[in-house]
Formats: sequence, structure tokens, C-alpha cells
Amino acid sequence: MQPFKLEPEYREYVWGGSRIRPNVGRTAEAWLVYENNMITGGHLKGMYLSEAAVQGGEALLGRAVVEKTGKRFPLLIKLLDCADWLSLQVHPNNVQAEFWEGPGNFGKMEAWYIVNADSGAQLVSGFKVGTTKEAVARAVGTSSLLDIIERIDLKTGDAILISPGTIHTLGPGSLVYEVQQTSDITYRVYDWDRPMKAGRKLHLEQAADVLDPKAGGGLVSMETASPGEDPLIACEFFALRVIADNELPVQCDTRFQSFHCLTMVEGEGIIEGDGWQRRLGKFETLLIPASCGHYHIHPGTHTCLVAYVPD
Repeated sequence: MQPFKLEPEYREYVWGGSRIRPNVGRTAEAWLVYENNMITGGHLKGMYLSEAAVQGGEALLGRAVVEKTGKRFPLLIKLLDCADWLSLQVHPNNVQAEFWEGPGNFGKMEAWYIVNADSGAQLVSGFKVGTTKEAVARAVGTSSLLDIIERIDLKTGDAILISPGTIHTLGPGSLVYEVQQTSDITYRVYDWDRPMKAGRKLHLEQAADVLDPKAGGGLVSMETASPGEDPLIACEFFALRVIADNELPVQCDTRFQSFHCLTMVEGEGIIEGDGWQRRLGKFETLLIPASCGHYHIHPGTHTCLVAYVPD
């Protein structure tokens, strides 16, 4: 199989900015890789990614992926442009997702990589140390949550893993790459007293069940990460490697275990494998099927994010 690009899908929400599509206007999210993206080139052109995953099986997904989640495409990758605060929210784990949403639903482990952060940009991850379940229960759905959440200052190149059960949100001034399980289950806990219009309701019963007062996480950064091939972020569902301003070709290998999703978040670059070469522009994504094996990223002034499913 040959690598291919996907047609992004764009979403507009009240908190969106204008950095993803400057010539269009407000765009909150670009869904770069998910089941219903359409393939834009090659012999799979015009097919949805979900269809290609079923048809390609291990050749596209990889042995490790099929063993874990079958022929369903397991990741969802987005860009988020935050001009205002997102709702305070929480995601379920796999068991909770099936309980609240029905069989066949995945939970939502996710990670954020901060593509760009303005001065003063923040995120929320977890509650302040010592916060009790009783305090959380009293605060759910109200502005009292703002007194017990943990705010973290951001800079470009930071990353964080958001586990199910963690209260979290992103603040204004951040452009963020998000990788997660194939799930968009979000339980809003508080929405800054915005009107509860259709599509932005709170999910207080679900949130009360799912929230874990002890769940949270700190930032990791390219400045402190170990150099080499180790991912910046990793969990059982996905790993994320960051390749920035490489002076030499960077060798990569799917090892036939998992597809690789390459997203260029700064600059542009050339990706090359056995019998193929692709150019990636800013915010473009290339999906490399597991059967492609070895490939390399040409030297360049760019930042390329590589997401995959670990063995």
C-alpha cells in the first residue's frame, strides 16, 4: 500500500480562532485523521478511512493495531485553535463509555501538543491537591469549580497526557494538536455560564460519575525530553514522536506493527520511502500504512508530529 493524504473536516464552535484557516475565518477544530475522513489520492481515493481500514486490514493498520482493536481505525487527530476558554470537561474510560453511551463505544485517552502558545496561555489539568470528592460534587456545574481546578502556564512545544476522569480544558491563545482514541465523547462540567444552546448542554450526571479528583498530569516539553527515537508522549493507546528542525534524515519504521500519521505543524517537508515520495505542507497529514516499513523524513526547518499505536 502507498501512503495517502486525507481531506480534513472543519468544525466551528464559540471558542474557535482564525489560525487554522486564516482566509476563511473562525475555525475551532480541524479533524485531520478520523474514521470519516475521505482519502484524497492514490488507488484508495474517494474511500472513507473506515472503509480503507476494513479493506486493508493489517496492511494498513498493522499487526499490533488489529490485535488490539480489530479493523476499526483506532485514533482521532485534530488541530484546535483556542481564542476563548473551552468548556471544563471530562472523558470516560472504555468501561464508562460503554455504560453511558452503549456497546461499541471507546473511552477517550488524549494528549495535547502545544503548537503555539501566546504569552499568558494556560490549560487546566486536574484539581488542586487535597480536593475531595465531596468538594467536586458540590462544585459540578457551577463557577465554584474555578476555585479548585489546577491551572498550568503554557509555552510552545509543551505536551500533556489527559487521562479519562481528568477535569481539563484549554484557554485562549493556544494552537493545539490533539491525538486521542477514536471517540468524541465529552462530558461538559461547566461552560463559563454560556447559554445552554443545542449542542452545548452540560452532562452533570455523567460527569459526576466519571470525574476523578486525583486524576491530573503535568507537562512534558521538547526542552527536557530525551533526544533520539523515544516518543514525547506514550500510553497504551498511542505514542507521539516530535521531529523538529532535523539537520540529517530521520529514519522511521512502521515495523508492520502500526500505521504512522505524520502531521506537519510548522514549515513543510519531504517524506520518502521505498518507491514513493510525498511533500507535506503546514497542517497537512500523511497516513503511512503499516506495510510501508522503512521511510525517512528529509532534513528541514519544520516540526513534524508522528502518531502511531505502540506494540
